[in-house]
Amino acid sequence: MYEELLRTIGNLGTPRILIAGDFMLDVYVYGDATRISPEAPVPVLRVVQTESRCGGAGSVAADLAALGAVPVCIGVVGEDANGGLLKERLTALGAEVAGIRTVPDRPTTTKQRLIGLAQHRHKQQLMRIDRESTAALDESVREQLLQACREALADVDIVCLQDYDKGVLSAELCREMIRLGTAAGHKVLVDPVRSADYTKYAGATLLTPNRYETSLAVGFEVREAAEAARAAQVLRQKLSLDAAVVTLDREGLYLCTETTAQLIPARPRNVYDVTGAGDVVLAILAVSLAADSDYLTAAHLANIGGGIEVEKFGASTVSVSEMVHEIVGQFGTRNNKLRPLDALLEEIDWRHSRGQTIVFTNGCFDVIHRGHIEYLRFCKTQGDVVVVGLNSDSSVRALKGPERPINNQQDRAAVLSGLETVDFITIFEEPSVLGLVRKVKPDVIVKGGDWGNKEGVVGWDFVESYGGKVVLAPLVQGKSSTATIEKMKALQTDAKGS
Repeated sequence: MYEELLRTIGNLGTPRILIAGDFMLDVYVYGDATRISPEAPVPVLRVVQTESRCGGAGSVAADLAALGAVPVCIGVVGEDANGGLLKERLTALGAEVAGIRTVPDRPTTTKQRLIGLAQHRHKQQLMRIDRESTAALDESVREQLLQACREALADVDIVCLQDYDKGVLSAELCREMIRLGTAAGHKVLVDPVRSADYTKYAGATLLTPNRYETSLAVGFEVREAAEAARAAQVLRQKLSLDAAVVTLDREGLYLCTETTAQLIPARPRNVYDVTGAGDVVLAILAVSLAADSDYLTAAHLANIGGGIEVEKFGASTVSVSEMVHEIVGQFGTRNNKLRPLDALLEEIDWRHSRGQTIVFTNGCFDVIHRGHIEYLRFCKTQGDVVVVGLNSDSSVRALKGPERPINNQQDRAAVLSGLETVDFITIFEEPSVLGLVRKVKPDVIVKGGDWGNKEGVVGWDFVESYGGKVVLAPLVQGKSSTATIEKMKALQTDAKGS
């Protein structure tokens, strides 16, 4: 997983992504709130800073730009100062704004947040003031947006629709943009509004509703992963989607495609502000899929990016470097093949999701010799990923006697890690390997031919119960750790005698 996530996030390139929807200006007014007004029981805000950011579909555009993409924007602003400022902000990010039409007698959607600074630094939102119109656009304006969409489709890689129900993505406009996008051969990703009727999104490629939006759209409450799985499948089938991604806040997200149905859990975090998390999820899905990522990899990256964003204040972007740092932090074993069991099982789940075959073997591997090399080479011919269960020092002593192992478990693991035929190693303490086999659930178990037959292999019946198999490897005659150690002892004795 680690390598695939890094490979994808490191090769996003500079895709051109059409983003259509409700563009907004987010205004943050920061001030010290140190006293209560004598006029009313409310805090007095002494303004120290005012900041403007791109909001709504503009927030998605900012997220796309932060990831190296070129946002091609289609939407409307009012004929006012805020509309001009929003277009300036987008242009400064590298976005193309020719598709944003200025509409007279309609305000630029603006959300002004009053932020109190406790002790001059801790941000706390006190109030939000909205200026907006949710009235449907005139037919002439809708046609202008559709024409901008038609002109842009020849030169973009993917299409995103961000619907905040501010009057831009009407049912008619939404359906036509989806039709145009798919007809042009592009994936169309939609972050939907909270509504009981999602029919206007039918035919899109992917939908990203949150838990509450999903509950309303499917008609039952989504509280747990099982309900998210059911809801995602309902959305896929009802709307003819390729994929549904249901975001589940602290629990992560649920991905449902024709071949994948999986909860992708989130890492526990100190959540500061959930504003903008959905925008980041949409943006990362878009750039990942534009880079020919599969849905599962894209969903993992979106889950990571959304997690980073909620630790920030307000709608904030997430950079590639932050993503890389987070991936290294979460899967920080990097190229270290020795994995604790929990990390190994997560890696195996990922490999299985890629259709790879897991081969498992176990042993002491105390003094590595030619027999071990040939044996592990044979293991590698049986599948894609070779996992070695390595007996701990205490379990080796129980099996071989108090003088063994010659090399401690860390040294033995280090030697195995240097072999190309070994992909992962985990150390187990139990006298029997059966418990580990049950957790790993390998597709293939390999043991040496000296076991006689498969019935002598621990866990053979469990592995075969789900379609796995047991394979006995040929042995290199005269090669064993015990024989090697005895020969060394004999040489040492001879040396002392002479």
